[in-house]
Amino acid sequence: MDIYQRIHDYKTKGIAMVLVTVTEKKGEGPVDVGKKMLVTDTLEAFGTVGGGALEYNAREYCKTIINEKKSYSLQYLLDEGKVIKDVTTLPMVCGGIVTLFYEYIGPNEYIYIFGAGHVGQALTNVIKTMNYHVTVVDERTEVIDVFKKADVLVNMPFTKYIEEVGLKENSFVVVCTPSHKHDYNVINMVMDKQIKLAYIGMLCSKEKLKTYIDKTYETFGNKINLKNFYSPIGLDLGGGSPEEIAISITSEIMSVSNKKTELKNMREVLKNDNYYYWED
Repeated sequence: MDIYQRIHDYKTKGIAMVLVTVTEKKGEGPVDVGKKMLVTDTLEAFGTVGGGALEYNAREYCKTIINEKKSYSLQYLLDEGKVIKDVTTLPMVCGGIVTLFYEYIGPNEYIYIFGAGHVGQALTNVIKTMNYHVTVVDERTEVIDVFKKADVLVNMPFTKYIEEVGLKENSFVVVCTPSHKHDYNVINMVMDKQIKLAYIGMLCSKEKLKTYIDKTYETFGNKINLKNFYSPIGLDLGGGSPEEIAISITSEIMSVSNKKTELKNMREVLKNDNYYYWED
């Protein structure tokens, strides 16, 4: 299997990876322009960009690329003891300068949806218009059998999935199961296992939220960190249909993913002394 076939295979499976390409070489070095190395999120590597300290540093830097989900170009001086501004010096004696381009290939985020009902389906329809990897879990065979567009469909009990398969660190979880009991069990298992998530949201009313928080305090104490717990879920956009709720949840996920600390209308950008195109 060549490197491009691996990229296709891994993309289909939702595996994040980095394609490292030699884009420039000046002077002596152990690799030629165009050589490539593919590194997965488990640091499994295929191909080569020269071996030695250059390749070791490249593989280590892939951890940063996968964590930040951004692409970068970096230069390396293969001459220990010498220093050039904005160039990383490596313990090598070749003397040349090599430029590597790190290309992130993978989902922007991993989303887990617990509950394959109307909201779960509508949410998947919206999210899959973007570069997100979606796993849907439900123990009801009849709803899983007709579900569409998810990257991974899992027909098993909700908490059993967390126990046996697990959740990716810093992923996003949406809890919209058919019962409060299942909702609570999913979230409490995440809390109990101390799984580090970027976001966990629960579809509920304000009254249901109060009941849940009371029970959570009883179980874990009132010092439990609910910083990344979002409930009632979604942004306050109005509307109550599954499709409208899905857009609301997706918007909230995007705001967290993009680290937006303050949400506002885009039209505010042009409101200043020179532009007043609407009344307050």
